[in-house]
Amino acid sequence: MSSIKLSPGKVFPQMTLAKFGGGKVVLGRPSDPDSWQLVVVYRGKHCPLCTDYLMELNQLLPELEALHVDVVAVSADPEEKATIQLTKVNPKFDVGYDLSVEQMQALGLYISHPRSPEEHDRLFAEPGLFMINSEGAIQIVDISNAPFTRPNLKTVLMGLKFLRDPANNYPIRGTYQ
Repeated sequence: MSSIKLSPGKVFPQMTLAKFGGGKVVLGRPSDPDSWQLVVVYRGKHCPLCTDYLMELNQLLPELEALHVDVVAVSADPEEKATIQLTKVNPKFDVGYDLSVEQMQALGLYISHPRSPEEHDRLFAEPGLFMINSEGAIQIVDISNAPFTRPNLKTVLMGLKFLRDPANNYPIRGTYQ
């Protein structure tokens, strides 16, 4: 893992990746001034838990969109591997691929070596979840060093419903330095 630690309340580092299906996707820049952006970092094609997570994310997408939350998923997979996995997932959200080691480090992610050539042909990021608010600041950050410890998406959605309600005026938590 990089020595960089992204802190809640700090500006999320914008980065651009190739987008599945063509074009580019920008992390850290919600689509409009009222939107937030949910960035989900997944391990890649070799991870069946990631496939399930992306499929669940797809199911929850209408509720996230109703909250004005843009969804982007990213991995270190090259386009060919991403295509194989995403053909099964059929994401309705943007997916970036070819996340570099430097980008993984900039996000403070845990990075793993493949256990075998069958698992992966390069270093890859372990799971991460970032919620970027409309000001570009990190509202929520969750990183893991294992595929089976990542936030429950239904719980994340429940929390977002609370956070996005202006009546709650809920501050960014965990900002003490």
